[in-house]
Amino acid sequence: MSRRGQIQDRGENRWLVRAFLGRDPKTGTRRYHNKTIYGTKRKASQYLTKVLRELDTGIYVEQSQVTLGDFLDKWLEVVAKPRVSPRTLADYRGNLARYIRPALEERRLQDLRPFEIQTLYAGMLERGLSPRTVRAAHAPLRSALDQAVKWQLVPRNPARLVDLPKQPKQERQVLTAEEASRFLVSAREDRLHALWVVLLTTGLRPGEALGLRWEDWEGERLRVQRSLTRTAEGGWVLAEPKTSQSRRSVTLPRSTGEALSAHRVNQAREKLQLGAGYQDDGLVFCTAQGTPLDLPGVTRRHFHPILKAAGLERIRVYDLRHTCATLLLAAGEHPKIVSERLGHASVTLTLDTYSHVLPDMQESAAKKLEGLLFG
Repeated sequence: MSRRGQIQDRGENRWLVRAFLGRDPKTGTRRYHNKTIYGTKRKASQYLTKVLRELDTGIYVEQSQVTLGDFLDKWLEVVAKPRVSPRTLADYRGNLARYIRPALEERRLQDLRPFEIQTLYAGMLERGLSPRTVRAAHAPLRSALDQAVKWQLVPRNPARLVDLPKQPKQERQVLTAEEASRFLVSAREDRLHALWVVLLTTGLRPGEALGLRWEDWEGERLRVQRSLTRTAEGGWVLAEPKTSQSRRSVTLPRSTGEALSAHRVNQAREKLQLGAGYQDDGLVFCTAQGTPLDLPGVTRRHFHPILKAAGLERIRVYDLRHTCATLLLAAGEHPKIVSERLGHASVTLTLDTYSHVLPDMQESAAKKLEGLLFG
């Protein structure tokens, strides 16, 4: 027995291991870790050594009855909610409720093991759910358990010890330069013509474009400062950009500035016609009443008809962003510049996302070297 720990005989092959944890800061009473070990005294001694080592290295975690479900509630409210967009928070809540909570929320947080999580994911795949869905369910669970480690509720994150299913890499759907030109010609008479020009020439995310205010337009530049985001209740909010790199300034081609000027004149005409009924929030792209645009509605009533008139296959509005990046890279623009224009977290993300463009760039590089070195 030592001042830090002791082993007490409690009968045949039964031992009480006690380790001193320090004094309670409020009451001053001594606090102990107590554990009954069945087997030999050597086994009890090994357990005591383990606990003392954890105390010495700072990885010891006191026993708690907190369940995974209770912890997820706390994490969503005090960590995720202030940090992520309303849309992302709604996705987190939905994925946890559908896939994680039914199987694991009653488990004590400290008892959760990697094999349980792995078994859950295997069951999801067997039910026909996609690797993408498994990964979407895994993301908030992993983040929440990372926080549990920081709060010293668990010694390590079991979600980081599982193998995730491989997700087939999807090639981005993009327009060629000729198709993009046809699209813009088809969009000339559309009320939101300037929106399509902005998306194709700046690479903004749709939410970023719909969150623009006129104060963000400074002649040859657009300042991206917010994003129009849908809330869980079905409303809309102007939220912070996706990442710190998303807050950026984008230089505009001359034609984009001209399209914005014409759009501003048309918007002023709509405002004058509606009079006091116009809701002026200063948005660049809005309804005829001044209210925020609904992206699904814009896609259905404007984007798809433009694609059809241009004789193009259906793509997503988001794919105009991919088109912008692909055209710039194919034209030889430096990936770092493209990355900054898109607001990517790093140039590595840009190169990984648009790797399908790299073979053509490699061919171009080889031809340039041939000319430089061999004439």
